[in-house]
Amino acid sequence: MARIILLNKPYGYLSQFTPEGRWQGLKALLPVPGVYVAGRLDADSEGLLLLTDDGSLQARVADPKHKLAKTYWVQVEGEPDEAALEQLRCGVRYADFTTQPCAVRRIPEPENLWPREPPIRFRQSIPTAWLEIVLREGKNRQLRRMTAHVGFPTLRLIRYAVGAATLEGLAPGDWREFGGGYAELAGRGVRR
Repeated sequence: MARIILLNKPYGYLSQFTPEGRWQGLKALLPVPGVYVAGRLDADSEGLLLLTDDGSLQARVADPKHKLAKTYWVQVEGEPDEAALEQLRCGVRYADFTTQPCAVRRIPEPENLWPREPPIRFRQSIPTAWLEIVLREGKNRQLRRMTAHVGFPTLRLIRYAVGAATLEGLAPGDWREFGGGYAELAGRGVRR
């Protein structure tokens, strides 16, 4: 069976093992040889990163044609109204692509959320809000572009889940093995 590792990637780490410029590599966090990143997170994003030793599983997780849901917690500047949320849900049109429809809802600040280093800037005169966004695609910096497009720039971006795998119980920099294969990850073959 393929090995799947769940890692809570902290801010400032690349989705690769070697450091580059001011960004750190995963080698310092994950001393496990023979595994590769399945799906990327920008260095300024945090949260769930999957790694595997199976190349075909790696491709299935990363490829949008398999439509594996990815759940993000997004802190935005300002307080989006229902019209802005609906625009995100329906898809945002850019010159180079249009995003697929997605699920979006306002949520309270997630419980047990760790502090980010460096912290998000705090401006007393501008409120912030948290959104939960579920995508089944993943273009470069897509969520940041989407929220900025509707007037609410992203301040903090955390990937909470990939399919059935979640950050639950993982502090930043911690990792654990996922106890199943792609079918369990995708939510198929799981008894509820």
